[in-house]
Amino acid sequence: MPAVEKTILPTPETVDRRWHLIDATGLHLGRLGTAVANLLRGKHKPNFVPFQDTGDFVIVINAEKVVVTGKKSTQKLYRRNSGRPGGMKIETFAHLQVRLPERIIEKAVWGMIPHTRLGRQQYTKLKVYKGPHHPHDAQQPTVYTVEGSS
Repeated sequence: MPAVEKTILPTPETVDRRWHLIDATGLHLGRLGTAVANLLRGKHKPNFVPFQDTGDFVIVINAEKVVVTGKKSTQKLYRRNSGRPGGMKIETFAHLQVRLPERIIEKAVWGMIPHTRLGRQQYTKLKVYKGPHHPHDAQQPTVYTVEGSS
């Protein structure tokens, strides 16, 4: 009878966490969001398991330079509610890009990861910044290029 190899599951001590730096200049929002979500979840690693956090840290810079196609800049709406009666606030992509460009990428990525305790844990490894500067130089992030970028 042949020897059966056991599947080796990663433990928090054996997970190799890396830091990736993504420049959002000229990237499409959807492609950027899926690339970031896959890095946060660890789907690019050979030891990926869907029930553990094996993902990496992701830094996104130049969030104000992300683009969308078609008429989405005027037709895509972002809603938030204060919880009070009549507290619904609606903003277009273009207006939110001027006011808080980080929130656009954060909302896109949040929609692409699981809405569970594990997803919230993975989401905390996302760092988004408006300009080209970030405070994570000590982590020595590697530049990550998104496939299909323009």
